[in-house]
Amino acid sequence: MEVRTVKRIAHCGGWLGGVIVALAGLAPCTHAEYMVLQSGQRIHVMSYERVGDTLRLTVSGGSLEISAYQLIRVDPEDTFLPAKIQRLDVPYANFISESAHAHGVAPELVASVIAVESNFNPNAVSWRYARGLMQLMPQTAARFGVTKIFDPQQNIDAGTRYLKELLVRYNGDLSLTLAAYNAGPDRVEQYRAVPPYRETRDYVRRVTEKFHASYRAANQIVNLQ
Repeated sequence: MEVRTVKRIAHCGGWLGGVIVALAGLAPCTHAEYMVLQSGQRIHVMSYERVGDTLRLTVSGGSLEISAYQLIRVDPEDTFLPAKIQRLDVPYANFISESAHAHGVAPELVASVIAVESNFNPNAVSWRYARGLMQLMPQTAARFGVTKIFDPQQNIDAGTRYLKELLVRYNGDLSLTLAAYNAGPDRVEQYRAVPPYRETRDYVRRVTEKFHASYRAANQIVNLQ
């Protein structure tokens, strides 16, 4: 098993085309970099260690492991510009962009979740009593301090925070994050994968397709911290 450790990495990045073996060609460098994942997240990395198909990343305040196949490219720190709030051509675009920027989630992902969850209907109620644009369960809304669950701004902000929580929990794995948002983290833990429910698998597929159709990685500011 090949293990390669780079103490510091930067300015050696570029498009990797999803082929993680290209990381073996990175030489030791003098600055940190941003690793961009398929989910749209950017992880500010100080160093990494590759063990087979796993990347162990050292970030500010700790470390984490991700599947090597989640990585799509590496951005040098010195060329990373502060992101402007993304303009989206969807209802409630301002609320979506503000919450996405504040909590470190791709705005296109938030918009894609809303599109599938409620089709942008702020008064939507599911048969499970999930409510509002991001279909929050009452207990989830309460946990994030929501006082008016049908209020678009409060609903979007809480839903975005919940998405961020799940993205961190599953180390940026978009499929597991969406499965947990739909079926609950307990079901994902039970199966250690996307649960074999037709509704959940269809949900993951639909949100992922919408997200990939609209996502432009270069415009995002996202991290796991």
